Amino acid sequence: MANDSPFYLTRLECPICKTLNEFETVRVGAYVEKGRDTDFCPLKVEWRYPKYQSYNPLAYFTATCSNCYYTREFNNSYKEWKNDGNFRTYRLKTVKEKHLDQLATADSVIKKMGQGIDLAEYPSESAILKLHLAAFDESFAERPSQLDLGRFYLRIGWVYRSMDGPDNPDGHFIRKSLLAVDNRCGAMEVTLDQLREEAEVYAHHLAAHFETDQVSTQAKSKMLPFRDKFDAQLARLQVTFDQTESQLAVLKEQMTEYKSAAIGEGGTAFGQFPAFTDFLQDIKRGWNGIVLDETEALEAAVRYYKEAFADGRSIAAGNQQIQASYLIAELSRRIGHHEEAKQYFNTTIKYGQEFIYQNRQDQSRIALARKILELAIEQGRMNMEALKNA
Repeated sequence: MANDSPFYLTRLECPICKTLNEFETVRVGAYVEKGRDTDFCPLKVEWRYPKYQSYNPLAYFTATCSNCYYTREFNNSYKEWKNDGNFRTYRLKTVKEKHLDQLATADSVIKKMGQGIDLAEYPSESAILKLHLAAFDESFAERPSQLDLGRFYLRIGWVYRSMDGPDNPDGHFIRKSLLAVDNRCGAMEVTLDQLREEAEVYAHHLAAHFETDQVSTQAKSKMLPFRDKFDAQLARLQVTFDQTESQLAVLKEQMTEYKSAAIGEGGTAFGQFPAFTDFLQDIKRGWNGIVLDETEALEAAVRYYKEAFADGRSIAAGNQQIQASYLIAELSRRIGHHEEAKQYFNTTIKYGQEFIYQNRQDQSRIALARKILELAIEQGRMNMEALKNA
């Protein structure tokens, strides 16, 4: 790559398919963060070289194999996977088997997401797909890391937030509202597909019922006159399904036109799909781990962080425990779960005060805890105001 590139290449063999990949790795100092939000999301990223300003560093948080699309957080642990006896002995076999089974399936979740990655054309969308792939592969482990899953979904939420941007509050509100509407439209499509499948199963059982040899000729003479009636009604039902499918297609076209008029979303097609959300909706039919907006991502993050917090093994006591408790509280506040947020803000403050007191002689060790404690007190007040006004 050019000397002014913010990346260098790291060679790494894929543990699943043995492909030797060259992953782009962000150089230290290639960008700077201008502040952090209250859930630690970077408020603004400025690249050293302006031509890379559209790139999201989170696209390089994970590494995706160019051949089989196996994806994992791109950290030192992954770079040294061959020396990681625990990974090779207890995790690799199960993950490899399930990953390759998925890959062998036509139109599998892995193939769809992997083939959708295009960092040059769709940098933010590709970051979201890679993080989803990392979560999908992590779910294959016998004991998935709930903490890592929470971290992946939190970052998906951050990418969605960066795509919305702060400059158009009206568009931000309309877009979030329409995502909920889009979700319901997608749910109707899924329900229609399920109804078609159930109708086919019903028709199969009905045919078996009428074609049975287990009843007398006299009984069959009473049964058979009804078969034509059932067949006719099933045919009418199929016509209704086809008409419903056509009407749903009209609704989707109207929604596309409305988005273009309301928030200027014309020309935001993703591949062969009208929009990135439509692409994700299609994949969600095969895996319900897909999240379609920031709120869904934060809801998933909260769920996994809570599981990691409760199991007593994933999160170390001290700063990590305080930070995890705070994130559960702050993310809960952001998605409107104010009672739960109140509980975890109180827990954060309790743990934080105890940790700071116990380690008061070591200022460097308690610096992070102090910062999180201050955030917990401030955001806890905001949460209480929201509870009062609810």
